[in-house]
Amino acid sequence: MSAGPAALAALAAEFRDLDRRERAELLIEWADRFTEVPPEVATRPFPEAHHVQRCESEAYVWAVDRPDGTLDLHFAVENPQGLSAKAWAAILAETCAGRPPAEIAAIDGDVVFAIFGRDLSMGKGQGLLGMLDLVSRAARQRLVARDAGGPHQ
Repeated sequence: MSAGPAALAALAAEFRDLDRRERAELLIEWADRFTEVPPEVATRPFPEAHHVQRCESEAYVWAVDRPDGTLDLHFAVENPQGLSAKAWAAILAETCAGRPPAEIAAIDGDVVFAIFGRDLSMGKGQGLLGMLDLVSRAARQRLVARDAGGPHQ
């Protein structure tokens, strides 16, 4: 899992050595760091194009271009009990902030299991992977648009 932002890889390495209780405590701390998508990026009702289809917590994802060509990620999690989705959103937003689209597009889905553990339920795993899929898709769209010489998507 060497591809993707170095900060995300480093965080995943930290999580690997934690027992179940320590992992849960750290994920709750990350969920507490979750910041809702700012109104200048999106307001309710959120567009379906940003909806994570497989996420039970009704998550939404936005990638916003910085002037230097890097990205910022923003999320909404509609389920107030969606701690895993909020933790994952906070992790992605923080570790991917200001990173180039190529780095973000290269994030391997195995990072979800490195952070949340291999005993992750199927539903939760599908939702978290769905969030990563939308993040990766947004990054790839920017790469395609840049290769074509067009505007950002």
